[in-house]
Amino acid sequence: MQRPYNFSAGPAAIPEEVLQRAAAEMLDWHGSGLGVMEMSHRGKEFVAIYEQAEADLRDLLAVPPEFKILFMQGGGIAENAIVPLNLSRAGTVDFVVTGSWSQKSRKEAHKYAAEVHTAASSEDGGFTTIPTPASWQLSRGASYVHICSNETIHGTEFQELPDLKALGSDAPLVIDFSSHVASRPVDWSRVGLAFGGAQKNIGPAGLTIVIVRGDLLGHALPICPSAFDYKIVADNHSAYNTPPTWGIYMAGLTFQWLKAQREGDATGVAAMELRNIAKAQLLYDFIDQSSFYVNKVAHHCRSRMNIPFLLQDDARNDAFLAGARERGLLQLKGHKSVGGMRASIYNAMPLAGVQALIDYMHDFERQHA
Repeated sequence: MQRPYNFSAGPAAIPEEVLQRAAAEMLDWHGSGLGVMEMSHRGKEFVAIYEQAEADLRDLLAVPPEFKILFMQGGGIAENAIVPLNLSRAGTVDFVVTGSWSQKSRKEAHKYAAEVHTAASSEDGGFTTIPTPASWQLSRGASYVHICSNETIHGTEFQELPDLKALGSDAPLVIDFSSHVASRPVDWSRVGLAFGGAQKNIGPAGLTIVIVRGDLLGHALPICPSAFDYKIVADNHSAYNTPPTWGIYMAGLTFQWLKAQREGDATGVAAMELRNIAKAQLLYDFIDQSSFYVNKVAHHCRSRMNIPFLLQDDARNDAFLAGARERGLLQLKGHKSVGGMRASIYNAMPLAGVQALIDYMHDFERQHA
């Protein structure tokens, strides 16, 4: 029996092969007599799991050696506090606000940074676009510049990371890449720190990935808790406190799955990017040719991962969702703040799932238009 297609924005679908392998190893990991959830985080078995996961992630995302990879807890929301606790140095922090998540990040930073400055915002336009970097009003001597490189709720995505040096800023760029990590390559020459919750593209909720340039370590504010001090976490190989062991294990399995993916001559993240472009284009093309559905996001910054859309007649929303469930198309309801529908088509969503959604949308339109 085919599993339903899960379009949840997070916690989201996990590759079936990963779930099957985790199930097979649940009671006994590699003959150790222990399940991963029962292991000491300092024992040789789990240390091997952690080291392999870190190495595979570094390989997949081509992370340069000067960056530290940290496995932490708290999700993206906690990082909204942890980042300024480590990087603000009680100075000015610049924010580019392009949706709900960068809004939340800016609000949280007010508690820790001496000054929070909005360098640009698309709020007046309903977060349907991303301001061009040339229009940003960056602060002189800012501690860092924060962006959410993919906004899960409003469906906008930076198709290219900004080059802050070209904009006259020496501040490090901080990116919240929670909802599109491992879906496309990262230009690390433009990044100082990247963070993301695992529950979109990497595994179950509970694990947070932080990738931080080494020269940014060691500058935490005095009030920063030790367990959130990036330097302490890095010096202790993500085990200063008990790390989210199950989440790291599941992420490691996902990294192995990603490394095995191929699309033509492309492998790993490059292969996933090709697939994600194809999936997103298929769904956007259908929506754009329809008079029944609409997506309001500007074409140049449409997300490949999270595609919100509205029915022209929102009185049909409940019927649409009920029919989708009957067809095995789950979790399509849009976020409460924007309404409508949202299809999250992360790495684990196959092209067949997107085509099944389009077939249903076509049938629903034909019946109700």
